[in-house]
Amino acid sequence: MSALGKVVRAGVGRKRVQTLVMVLTTMMSVTACILAVGLLVAAQGPYQRSFADRHGAHLNVLYDPAKASPAQLAAAGRAPGVTASAGPYPAVTVQPRSGEDTTLPPPGSPLPPMTLVGRAQDGPMDGLRITMGRWVQGPGEVVFLDGHSPLAVGDSMRFPGLPGQPTLKVVGLADSVSWSADGWVAPEQVAGLTAPGTTPAAQYLYRFARAGTDAEVETDHAALAAAVPPGALARATSYRPAQQEADRTASTFVPFVTAFGLLGLAMSVLIIGVVVSGAVTAATRRIGILKSLGFTPAQVARAYIGQALIPAGIGTALGVLGGNLLSVPVLGIARKALRGGLLGIPLWVDLTVPALALAAVVGTALVPALRAGRLRTVEALAVGRTAPGAKRSAARGRAGLAGLLAGLQNGIGRLPVPRALSLGLVTPLHRPGRSATTAAAVVLGTAGVTLCVGLTLSLGLLQDGLEAGRTSKVVVEAPMEGPSKPADQLDEAAVARAIEARPGTRAWYSSVPAPVTLAGNTGRSEAIAFTGDVSWGGYQLVSGRWFDGPGEVVVGSTYLRTNQAKVGDTVTLTDHGRTAPAKITGEVLTTGDVVFMDRVALAPLGGAVAAEAISFHIDLTPGTDANAYADALDGVVRPMGLSAEPGEQHINIVMLAMNTLAGTLTLLLSVVAGLGVLNTVLLDTRERVHDLGVLKALGMSPRQTVGMVLTSVCGSGLVAGVIGVPIGILVHHRVMPAMARAAGISVPEADLTVFDLAVVGPLILGGLALALLGAALPATWAARTRTATALRTE
Repeated sequence: MSALGKVVRAGVGRKRVQTLVMVLTTMMSVTACILAVGLLVAAQGPYQRSFADRHGAHLNVLYDPAKASPAQLAAAGRAPGVTASAGPYPAVTVQPRSGEDTTLPPPGSPLPPMTLVGRAQDGPMDGLRITMGRWVQGPGEVVFLDGHSPLAVGDSMRFPGLPGQPTLKVVGLADSVSWSADGWVAPEQVAGLTAPGTTPAAQYLYRFARAGTDAEVETDHAALAAAVPPGALARATSYRPAQQEADRTASTFVPFVTAFGLLGLAMSVLIIGVVVSGAVTAATRRIGILKSLGFTPAQVARAYIGQALIPAGIGTALGVLGGNLLSVPVLGIARKALRGGLLGIPLWVDLTVPALALAAVVGTALVPALRAGRLRTVEALAVGRTAPGAKRSAARGRAGLAGLLAGLQNGIGRLPVPRALSLGLVTPLHRPGRSATTAAAVVLGTAGVTLCVGLTLSLGLLQDGLEAGRTSKVVVEAPMEGPSKPADQLDEAAVARAIEARPGTRAWYSSVPAPVTLAGNTGRSEAIAFTGDVSWGGYQLVSGRWFDGPGEVVVGSTYLRTNQAKVGDTVTLTDHGRTAPAKITGEVLTTGDVVFMDRVALAPLGGAVAAEAISFHIDLTPGTDANAYADALDGVVRPMGLSAEPGEQHINIVMLAMNTLAGTLTLLLSVVAGLGVLNTVLLDTRERVHDLGVLKALGMSPRQTVGMVLTSVCGSGLVAGVIGVPIGILVHHRVMPAMARAAGISVPEADLTVFDLAVVGPLILGGLALALLGAALPATWAARTRTATALRTE
């Protein structure tokens, strides 16, 4: 081994703690960067990648085999524009009830109508990917479309209206990029799910040469309809809704992943720079020894760059491994929310991020190594126990920055605090550049934590607003199926009296789709009319106010955007030739194209509504059991043609994914910032270990030593909190609206202003806590160092 190699090896082995810190710092920095870049790549066109990989279908078509022969259906695959087809697969549309072993919904509850297809998991088109459980292995089992399953894996559903009352157990969930069915069963199971006197439909899947827009898909649909006998094409569903939902969801991920990625990148560069340059600068005296032995400045620079690259290279390799391992669960959640995307980190990310990290190590090590290499041998050897730069500062006197720092040290020394604490407070002034860089990293860490807390609070409130109308503890509505048929004329007053008389009722309101349209509306708005107290329903207003009686409506962002309208405009409600003006008084938070109004607003239009569509939403007093309440109320409303069921709890996978990803990235950023503080305090303590020995010899106790070291980071920690929290709030106020715009909604002011004093106070102290945690280990080491050992250290 050459002399240069021995120097590199000895330098790495001699300072084991510093080497370990450098390994951990680069590892966490690279892990955070790989994960952030991987998430950003995953959010770029995830649906398109999955659609191509699994040969998605542009149209899923159900044919009536009684109106077309197999040959005619097969010939439709040669219709104009068709490039590929698959099928036929037997399909049935059914409406089962939940089985006896289900808990949510309760046993016997009607489930929504669903289309079940008998086919294999793999095929020439629309390959299905199991996301939970397994694929069907025979009759008696079903796999549902992930994200749209009415039951959980392990639950069952039964068909009381079919011969033999068959039962199917849910054995898995699968992802379909084409949404080709609600669920899948074994092909031989379809016959048992077919009502007597009917035949299963035949499903075909198609790809077309041109299907990039809704208009092109509609043209393709018309071509298929023209290729078969009239009435043979029973139903066709397009891939476009799935694509639009996935693209909209992916767009909401980009702003916050970009923000975290930039924070992580900036922090990683800062911390790596602090760690590497500090390690080289701390070895200035040893560099003088090497020069006295005949090493040239270039050799000295290469030696210390090598000493930095070895632990950094190990940390980078571990960071690549950690980033890829952590990406498995993180990207799995993101993939489920995005309905597609990456299953792992792309190879180019695994190569680019480590290359940039090592380049940053070389760049930050090169400057101090060259500077130290150009020092005269005597000057480098004279560093000894004097902090580098002290002599130059003394030579310049109290002029400029040196004078300012000296004045600050004198001012801190006169503070009425114990001497150990005042010594700690002036420590950052000995290395102002290093201290400022570390404080900047803590600022970014605090900003990341602030952004994460703000996103979590805002997304929670936003989800509550989007779930408004579906958070009722009990819902009374017409049963979807069963012996009790909805009454033609519903006595709503009797239902209201039954609800109000039931013990445990806190509030209620009813809603019903209104058969009205808005004159000049260019969208597909759905009108909903309310009766009762809707204030507890959770609806949030982006702007304006809630309607107050007839002649007023509130609308969603989609309506305003589609019709280029604004709050304060007047619209015209129409129904069978009758009209009534209404003023838009507010914009409500919703992803749908809806118009909300008071039920009395329908009176000038005739006021007719479908009785079977009315639903009553009930809130309960604290402590009331929803199941017992619903059972008791059900017995009262059944004779009226209604049923009472406990409300369902909805889990939004997109919100869950965002909170999980934000929390993971914030934890990584916090660890990186803490390691940066640990390294800085460790370098400062090691450089001044002789001074520490003198203080111990003069009577400084271990407790005072710990206090001195911890106090050295208190100032920078508090400053980082004061600066980092406003930065995090500013980023939050930019990221949240960008995410909302991508989702096609606006953010209510209440969901954005989540940083009150109870939140901001702990966040500011969080910068201090982060700094103290990073300094805890060096403080413990300093307290345990023996006086004689410290005095002998150069």
